[in-house]
Amino acid sequence: MCTTCGCGSHTHEHTHDHSHGHDHEHTAHHHHHDNGDGQVTVNVEQDILGENNRHAAFNRGFLAGRRVKALNLVSSPGSGKTSLLEATIRAIGDRRPMAVIEGDQQTDNDARRITAQGVKAVQINTLNGCHLDAHRVGHAIEDLNPEAGSLLFIENVGNLVCPAMFDLGETERVVVISVTEGDDKPLKYPYMFAGSHVCVINKIDLLPYVDSSLDRIRENALKVNPNLRFFPLSATTGEGLTPWVDYLLG
Repeated sequence: MCTTCGCGSHTHEHTHDHSHGHDHEHTAHHHHHDNGDGQVTVNVEQDILGENNRHAAFNRGFLAGRRVKALNLVSSPGSGKTSLLEATIRAIGDRRPMAVIEGDQQTDNDARRITAQGVKAVQINTLNGCHLDAHRVGHAIEDLNPEAGSLLFIENVGNLVCPAMFDLGETERVVVISVTEGDDKPLKYPYMFAGSHVCVINKIDLLPYVDSSLDRIRENALKVNPNLRFFPLSATTGEGLTPWVDYLLG
């Protein structure tokens, strides 16, 4: 389960073979520590993250061997991740093979939107879980079998807290923020912005209608992570999409 918010379960069923050997019953080892006042602290976080990181390392090695560039897209719900993916897929066209892993608690609506673009997509439903983990992503990669030299987009569950803790084996983590969310989002969720490589600022076509400033968003994000690269764009109008696509293809 997610140690940040108590969601989900680390036991799950698989109906396909695995190319990597491991048990599928994820029972965290509970280390009880009595701190003297009768409270018992149960430390499972290290075990869960350690297991996740082992799967992430496997994913990263597999993807690197195929020269696949994998991007873990994280954001709040409604920032426009799927619309961004649709616009990006259309803009890239046949210049590079692409595949998508869609993470959502329920429904396969987003995966359907991607396959409608002619790109292969695998849906992971996390049910009551608020993030993807490297184990399930590994199985999705097996199902997709991405081509050598391709782009793999992993659209994480809409949540700026828990996905920050879970490495999926991606090449880069991309945090997507829309201008409708306010300038202070990076300060409210510093761990996610600190752990990302790229920040896409979406919905810039709405800037005249909201009390947000690109400069303030950038300034606040750079306080948390001075190495962030920014791509302000509109997935709806296409403004700013070319630098983003050039970056992905570079």
